[in-house]
Amino acid sequence: MGALSHIKVLDLSRVLAGPWASQLLGDLGAEVIKIEKPDANGKGGDDTRGWGPPWLADGAGQATTDAAYFLCTNRNKRSLTVDITLPAGQQIVRELAAQADVVLENFKVGGLKAYGLDYAGLAALNPKLVYCSITGFGQDGPYAARAGYDFLIQGMGGLMSVTGRAEGEEGAGPQKVGVALTDILTGLYAGNAILAALLHREKSGQGQHIDLALLDVQVACLANQAMNYLVSGTAPRRMGNSHPNIVPYQDFPTADGDMILAIGNDGQFARFCDIAGHAEWSADPRFASNAERVRHRAELIPLLRRTTVMKTTADWIALLENAAVPCGPINDLAGVFADPQVRHRGLQVEMPHAAGGTAPQVGNPIHFSATPIDYRRAPPLLGQDTEAILRELGRSDHEIAALRAAAAV
Repeated sequence: MGALSHIKVLDLSRVLAGPWASQLLGDLGAEVIKIEKPDANGKGGDDTRGWGPPWLADGAGQATTDAAYFLCTNRNKRSLTVDITLPAGQQIVRELAAQADVVLENFKVGGLKAYGLDYAGLAALNPKLVYCSITGFGQDGPYAARAGYDFLIQGMGGLMSVTGRAEGEEGAGPQKVGVALTDILTGLYAGNAILAALLHREKSGQGQHIDLALLDVQVACLANQAMNYLVSGTAPRRMGNSHPNIVPYQDFPTADGDMILAIGNDGQFARFCDIAGHAEWSADPRFASNAERVRHRAELIPLLRRTTVMKTTADWIALLENAAVPCGPINDLAGVFADPQVRHRGLQVEMPHAAGGTAPQVGNPIHFSATPIDYRRAPPLLGQDTEAILRELGRSDHEIAALRAAAAV
């Protein structure tokens, strides 16, 4: 039994931040019902179902209409199609919310109020409900009415100001992260917030409304870069793969490619210098301490680069790992999933899919000793569980047929 096997989640969110949170809750054992718009000329369901190619293959090897993007964040869920703009659809959501512990949604501010599906409307039916709203800018403030998207927030929230090649280098300029990191971080914050609210409910008997904004999360996750600015008053600049506070801590060329050196203290640097045949560097006052290496970065890095190209990546890793000097390759995704440590930790999962064949998944990184992650359900087909869930709500075959005829489900 999963740690959250007693929890029911009603997920009205779509795309990434909200679904990432609900998938996490599902992995932890919660029952998750994903509400999706009914199919209308191939345009129903979560937006990400259509964000392909690539597409999931069915049992015959033919492409389905579900994109790989959808698969990344929708396992351990049941799919129920409901048109929430119709009174019959709204009634279904209310009945489910009355039984739920958690509601997740990422509509624009006020978007669900017209249907009586906002926090006030559903909390009146279920005062113990934990209701999590995810928006671009939050429920209040001058930008509250704006739509927010990960790329936009990476720019507005400062991440792109510290990501990319340094000014003056070829290809310099602001750069987004290669995955929708702000969405993912927001999903993780949402999962934490929901669990905290559930614990509070155990003591108080009260549910509550959680207001999460992508912009807030992005600013909060600037971490040391934000603190560097707040302490110094100087805005950090883009430095490519270099680190603002640690040297050497970046990529270096090798005889057959590139590697990463992540030297975090003076002892590691001294051991590297010995292996590189330049013990004098660690004794040089300019390089003897990290603070001095940061000050003399421009002098040290060229010396290192001229040395690292003399051996292959594999040779360097073998030598440095043996001396406990942190280093590693720069893998593409084929290299990632072929890596023996990644394989050992079970980070690639295959799940039987309702379309036939299997759906590949990236494993959850959490390892429990007593309540292990359970890969119970592959990402569902659109509306795969509609009839079953409606029957659980007491709808008869005749009533389900009427709902379908009215395009309510």
